[in-house]
Amino acid sequence: MHGHLRVWRGSGLVPSMGLSGDGYDNALMESFWGCMQTELANRRRWRTRLERANAIFEYLEILYNWLRRHSALGKLSTIEY
Repeated sequence: MHGHLRVWRGSGLVPSMGLSGDGYDNALMESFWGCMQTELANRRRWRTRLERANAIFEYLEILYNWLRRHSALGKLSTIEY
């Protein structure tokens, strides 16, 4: 099992993704999971599933959607764009 899947499964959350080359292969989603792994999942341990779920929500709604720089926006954050 890949390391990142072990981390997510350890708290009861499993990212949904296919194997490379199958019908569910999605480069954008893979890129997103890689970012979330680096910027959120690998930085700390959570005591409960709810604590991790709240951290994911905050990551998505604040950091990823508003503050993180996106290559599609010329390396600007959504707010800057």
